[in-house]
Amino acid sequence: MRRTLSTELPHATPGQTVRLQGWVHRRRELAALTFLVLRDRTGLAQVVVKDGQQVPPEETTVEVTGIATANPQAPGGIEVTEPVITALTEPAATPPVELWRPAMNASLPTLLDHAPVTWRHPAQRVKWELAAASLSGFRDTLDRAGFTEIHTPKFVASATESGANVFEVDYFGRPAYLAQSPQFYKQQMVGVFERVYEVGPVFRAEPHDTVRHLAEYVSLDAELGFIDDHRDVLRVLRDVLAGMVSAVHERAPHAVELSGAEVPVVPEEIPVIHFRDALALVGAPEDEPDLAPEHERALGAWALAEHGSDFVAVEGYPMAKRPFYTHAQPDDARWSNSFDLLFRGLELVTGGQRLHRPTSYDEAIRARGEDPAAYASYLQAFEHGMPPHGGFAIGLERWTARLVQAANIREVTLFPRDLNRLAP
Repeated sequence: MRRTLSTELPHATPGQTVRLQGWVHRRRELAALTFLVLRDRTGLAQVVVKDGQQVPPEETTVEVTGIATANPQAPGGIEVTEPVITALTEPAATPPVELWRPAMNASLPTLLDHAPVTWRHPAQRVKWELAAASLSGFRDTLDRAGFTEIHTPKFVASATESGANVFEVDYFGRPAYLAQSPQFYKQQMVGVFERVYEVGPVFRAEPHDTVRHLAEYVSLDAELGFIDDHRDVLRVLRDVLAGMVSAVHERAPHAVELSGAEVPVVPEEIPVIHFRDALALVGAPEDEPDLAPEHERALGAWALAEHGSDFVAVEGYPMAKRPFYTHAQPDDARWSNSFDLLFRGLELVTGGQRLHRPTSYDEAIRARGEDPAAYASYLQAFEHGMPPHGGFAIGLERWTARLVQAANIREVTLFPRDLNRLAP
């Protein structure tokens, strides 16, 4: 007999024999009978147990064979009666939190310490369902736009962004690093496929113990060739965000409802403000090299009030604050053809136009006091012809955290890695 999922049970014919498999979500013991609520990957089903039949402890995996019976009070109007319950494992230990309650009243450390179990809670797992739907939308949108998915090394010989915020590892007796970004490789692959994207982990050894930073996170990267400038990149990013939003609505409507997610509307054109104007708008000194979190929040409020948009792109960040491969603004080399996209007052995306001429790279690297020979494997792509190109990277956890208004990014991260946490 084929398995019946809980979402399929309401469509069963009353009197039909059905076979369910899942976890004992809850046991409600009354005087004459017991209600067993079974949970599977699609939802909950109600099983009516009589005659003193034993029900295994909550979270035990079971198989239930019984009769589909109409009951307006049951989920979907159908419950299972006359069940034969077979435990598929030993009786489960009592979970660290009561997973049958509508909300988990547990501290964040408790949730994270017991993540393999606490992610089972319906209100918790929908957070990742939103992330998974977003990933689908990211991929689908870029596939339709002629992009090719790639996967690049996470062991690298040098730091992508330079600086000390890298994890050094022993790679067969010589030093290597965990990749901070697929940047070098995705640029090189523009020389092969023109348009590429990657979904994968990146690693930042930054000693930040904040609600918005992780040492490892999922980066959604894209890079495209034959562009005019960074605005072409921003237009592709706009379409990607719209695709992610559409996929959330199509693939995870239940997750949106249960999580209370505030899914944004992506405007046809994302409002843009230059960095120098952004500083003036938030009252920051004109020589400020970057935006502080309070500046980002103020700009988010401005974009919502002035443009009705949850998104705003800040372009023209100072070249001094951007990586060496960043293309300068043609009419004023102090500023860059790059941008940060803020989503509800928080930096979500970094993107822009890259250098593509070998001579430009030689000058940029020497200006940093470094030898271009140290980047020989990277630079060979440019020596053999590269088009004007650019790209962006979206932080998946930050995106999901903003959807559900999470106070801490760890709430939406399956197994966070940060300054203090390396398990589970």
